[in-house]
Order: sequence, then C-alpha cells, then structure tokens
Amino acid sequence: MTQTILEQYGTVTIYTEGNHPSPIYHVDGVAEPNPHGDLQLLLDDDNLEEVMYNGGEQEVKVAHRKYGMCRTNLIIDNESGLQIAKNIASYTNVPLGDGPGMVPIFDGRLHDGSRVNGTIPPVSPDGPTLTIRKFKEDPLTMINLIKFGTVNTRLAAMMWVWIEGLDSRPANFVIAGGTGSGKTTTLNCLGMFIPWDRRLLTVEDTAELQVYHDHWLRMETRRERPDGTSEIDMNDCLKSSLRMRPDRIIVGEVRGPEAATLLTAMNTGHDGSFGSLHANTAQETVTRMINPPMSVPPIMLSGLDLIIIQARLHVNGKTARKITEVAEVAGMEGDKPRLNIIWKYNAATDQIEETGIPSKLRETICKAAGISPDMFEKHVSQREAILNDMISRDVEDIQRVTKLIQSFYASR
Repeated sequence: MTQTILEQYGTVTIYTEGNHPSPIYHVDGVAEPNPHGDLQLLLDDDNLEEVMYNGGEQEVKVAHRKYGMCRTNLIIDNESGLQIAKNIASYTNVPLGDGPGMVPIFDGRLHDGSRVNGTIPPVSPDGPTLTIRKFKEDPLTMINLIKFGTVNTRLAAMMWVWIEGLDSRPANFVIAGGTGSGKTTTLNCLGMFIPWDRRLLTVEDTAELQVYHDHWLRMETRRERPDGTSEIDMNDCLKSSLRMRPDRIIVGEVRGPEAATLLTAMNTGHDGSFGSLHANTAQETVTRMINPPMSVPPIMLSGLDLIIIQARLHVNGKTARKITEVAEVAGMEGDKPRLNIIWKYNAATDQIEETGIPSKLRETICKAAGISPDMFEKHVSQREAILNDMISRDVEDIQRVTKLIQSFYASR
C-alpha cells in the first residue's frame, strides 16, 4: 500500500494511503490517567478543530486545520467512551444516563472552553458519541483571516470602521452562514475592534467567544434539568443584559425569540450590537428572521445595518472559509426590507469584490461623525495601512493585535 507522509510534529505523523481519501492522523504514546482518556492526546493538539468519537466500532476522527477530515489510530471501546461522556457531562452538572431523572443527550464544554455534544444509547444505538469543537489556545485574529483569504484587507478595514463607528455611529449587523463556516471565529475577530472604553456583553448557549477585551461580561444559557431546575434561555439572558448598561452586545447563534429582543435593542439605542445565525444568503437571513421561531416584525429590521454571509467552500481541491456577501438593509419595500449587496464573492478570481452600489451605512456614519465621504475613505485607508503593517511584521496573536488596535484608539 502506497503511503505518503504529509507532516510530522511532536508525537504526530499525518500520512495518506492510496486506498482512502482521508489522511491518517497517527499519534504515538498513551495518555496519562485523565477524565478524557486517550482523547486527551487529540485535545492537546491545537492544530485540530474538531474531535469526533462515533462509538467503539470506528476509529476516532478529527478535523485538522490544514488537512481536513482525518482518521486516527485511536479506537476507544464503548465502556471507556461512556465513562468519558459521563465525566464531561458531570462538569456541566448534566445527569447523563438512560433512566428517571437522567438525559441521554447533552451539550456542554470542557474546562478549556471546548464545546461538546454527547449522546448515549438509546439515542445513539451503536454506542456513546462525542463531538468536541476545540477551543483554540491561541485564538485566530483578523490578520489570520486575511492571510487565509477569508477576507481582504480593504473589507477588514471597512469592517473596522463599521464596528468602531468613528466614535459616532457603530453598525448593527449579523453574520450568517452554514455549520462549520467559521461564523464564530469571524465574530470573535470582529470583537477585537470594539474599543476598550465600551462595556461589552456577550450571550451564548455555550460560551465560545474568546474576545480579548478590558470590560467584558459573559452570559451563558442553562437548559431545564430533570430535577426541575428551570431553563434560562438566550432571551432571558439578553433581556437581563439590557439592564446592565452594555455599550456593545454580541449574541452567538440567534435561533428564536431572542432575535426580536436583539432587534429591539438595535432600534432603541444599543448601536454596535451583532450576532450570528444559520442562513446561506442575505435574503435567506431576512426570511428566517421574519418567520417563526424568530418572528421579528419586518419593520424592526430597519435597525439592522448589515448582513455578512460566510461560507465553507471548496477552492482548488481544498476547503476554504470565505466571506461571500455583505448586504445592507437599505430601507423597506412594502412590508419587506430592501437589501443592497455591496460586496460579493467572485469565484473566478477567488476574491470578494465591491459591487459599486452606494453604501447607505457610509452615509449614516458620515452624517453622525460630521465628515465627508472622502474623509470616510481616508479613515478606511488609515486602518488598512495598520492591518498591512501587522501582516508584514507577522503580528497575529490576539493580545498583540488587539493591543495595537486599542493603542490606535488611545493615540487619538
């Protein structure tokens, strides 16, 4: 059988075999005793995005940041897998089991913040399962996204100005995309542009955001438990947050009535709020928001400035995450919002490009800041130069990138 080694680092060897499209991620050694068993060998690798355990009959699979879906050399029997699942569930006080007062499915997180979904029989009849979305020890930044081709420097600089609002009128927006498209990562990167003299409040089902911010309050939902412990949903958290004097609000994974609460906040002076949701186009985003279970009254979408669409694409045989569309909510046409697509991904050039449609948001920010469109462009160019300087100097870790952005604010 033909084998080709792709990469070796530490105890890991990644290689291909001629009879299978997925590479093998081979890890040597045995894990020291720990709550996660041999899965800990995978959780320790920051090059992995996801760890997937499908039960004892299959080898554990991983999503590698560079090589995509890989098979591993680890097989964990059902008894060990069940114990690992119970250990993880106990960390979030979930009574995992099949019986009175217990649940056979759970969402939780590890001590490091990694998100976990787990099931046991009878929900998964072939054995216990675990899907772990790994918490990156060194979070990605906007510089990384530019280098990856997710966004170009001009759009990144434009988003910087939109979020900052030139100290006058920050934008309200949502990031939409499919599962695994990188919405949360981009949301996290955009949070770095929020000035440290603003109070940031985030609301999530499972805390994933890794914003490096000086004045940050996190809120996390809680499911109803079999013992009668009441549910605290995202809408409860968001309503409470509005009484905490937040300057900026970020909501991760908007799904239900909290969408209307978020739009109410946007319409009543909480500018600079944003969130993420599942949709594949700007128009689909609007359709999802105005229909159940979100049920946002269409007129309230006038408080939303932008819809940013991100997708997971296959480019030159490789998986790539790209911002594919930026649309402005430019008013109402009857009882429906009118969308203007101001940036659009061009598959032929593999670039996102400006469409040339005049920007309503630019006009809004210029009016609030008392500047001309030419001055607005100078602000964008200034921030683009800062981003290019960080790229040229390989400044990309979250602390240095954020501190340079905050130093820029302080220097003014």
